[in-house]
Amino acid sequence: MRLRPSKLILLIPLAFLLVFFYIPLASIIKTGLWNGGFTLRYLGEVLSNGYHRHVIAFTVEQAIASTLLTIALGLPGAYIFAKYDFPGKRIIKAFLTVPFVMPSVMVALGYILLFGRYGFITELVGHNLDILYSWKAILLAHAFYNFPIVIRMVSALWQRINPHYEEAAMALGARGWRLFWRVTLPMISPAIFASAMLTFVFCFLSFSIPLILGGYQYATIEVDIFTQVMTLLDFKMGAALALIQIALSAIFMYIYLKSLEAYSKREEQRVLQRPARFEWRNLFSVKGLLMVGYALIVFLFIVAPLLAVLYDSLRFQGSWSLEWYRRVFSPRYNPMFEASTLITIRNSLAFGVSTVVLSTLVALPVAYALHRWNFRGKRAFDVLVMLPLASSPVTLGLGYIKVFHSTPLYYTAAIVAIAHTVIAYPFVLRSVSTALGKIKPNLFEAALSLGAREWKAFLKVELPIAMGGIIVGAIFAFAMSIAELGATYMLAKPEYTTMAVAVYRFLGSRQFGSASALSVMLIALSTLSFMVIERMGEEVW
Repeated sequence: MRLRPSKLILLIPLAFLLVFFYIPLASIIKTGLWNGGFTLRYLGEVLSNGYHRHVIAFTVEQAIASTLLTIALGLPGAYIFAKYDFPGKRIIKAFLTVPFVMPSVMVALGYILLFGRYGFITELVGHNLDILYSWKAILLAHAFYNFPIVIRMVSALWQRINPHYEEAAMALGARGWRLFWRVTLPMISPAIFASAMLTFVFCFLSFSIPLILGGYQYATIEVDIFTQVMTLLDFKMGAALALIQIALSAIFMYIYLKSLEAYSKREEQRVLQRPARFEWRNLFSVKGLLMVGYALIVFLFIVAPLLAVLYDSLRFQGSWSLEWYRRVFSPRYNPMFEASTLITIRNSLAFGVSTVVLSTLVALPVAYALHRWNFRGKRAFDVLVMLPLASSPVTLGLGYIKVFHSTPLYYTAAIVAIAHTVIAYPFVLRSVSTALGKIKPNLFEAALSLGAREWKAFLKVELPIAMGGIIVGAIFAFAMSIAELGATYMLAKPEYTTMAVAVYRFLGSRQFGSASALSVMLIALSTLSFMVIERMGEEVW
């Protein structure tokens, strides 16, 4: 690839990624493999320790089990959204997508309010269901988080299946389960596999859910890294664990990107079907009753935790009240995080806006390069620029502590905004890349033939067309920023406490009312964001 002046703009995001992702990543690698010289001592200590081996094995096992549960929960929903049209469909779909960017502490709060010793479900059934603080809670919470991925990806492809294939199979006698297994399933399998791999990666890198709902008995690699670094101050062992996590997650991410290619190709080859109007008179048919049963399951494990948080935020000393919201909006100093709760709201919004601007500026040139330029090593370049998706917030926080602890950048608002940008950027990149990939090449070629330079053709022709994808990516970046916890907890001064960190602190001190009120605000912001995304009609993953 010859470096023309128009291509120099790519150096800016690459320099950003180099300084704020690859150098911290290299620092972790050096810490785990260097002690006056190259050594495998710390990796050996991790792998020879029974507890650490158990943690690694459990991390993989719970990720597999969580993925299977998420697929089982998401497939029926994907079928309903792909095949049927009904009132409020877009709003419901946006609302069901909200859990994906909810702070993990809010999920823990919702499940505590439902299944805790004095939870709503516990009091309803009359005895403790033994769900909290176990592997069952981890799997359910992971399904809560990731089932929107399955619904959106699979339903998007399911809608594009050419109906003639199913009609031909039915003419040959295929019906029901056989029709699905022989015809439909092979056609939607790229979406199922891609969504399963993305779900697996997120569950593999999970932090707060295992920490809060599982405890140290069910710790994951991410929890183990956090404990080694923040509690035991053992950076060598933390880095060795991070090396194992990075190596495994990079492999899983590569498989996901390969599956995403197959998914994108299959999606392009299909024409969007018009969903059938759901007739309410069919509600009491076998299919209708199955849909009602599925809706009840989704309500219990997906919607009910959100409603439990809303209900708890409106109850004060046994009566209906807005007292928790009054306290949240109070400018009164809170010694728990050395700032007022109102400041945490301001911080979250400021970090969210900063993340939108920075992640868009970083992702746009990279997405354009992948879309427009052909060069040697393009596939490897694609994997490298998507690598932040395979790196967890806690690992990123560890890298920043190692690299920036002696610089003026450390412990500032800027480093928190940068960390949020690195975490959100892959989603913006994927959204923009998808939007650019849908543009017909002849439009760009026509602009060039009329004398426009490459950069001008992009700005005048392609950028306006791709603006929907850019806006969706920006909204997603904002939602990811306000929900981020792990890296913020490790890097932010008390005065830069965010809403997500405040919810975690409230939860740790058993102040559920204030935690619920802040969580409701996060739910409202996320719901509004995804309603806009649904209106734009673009996909992020």
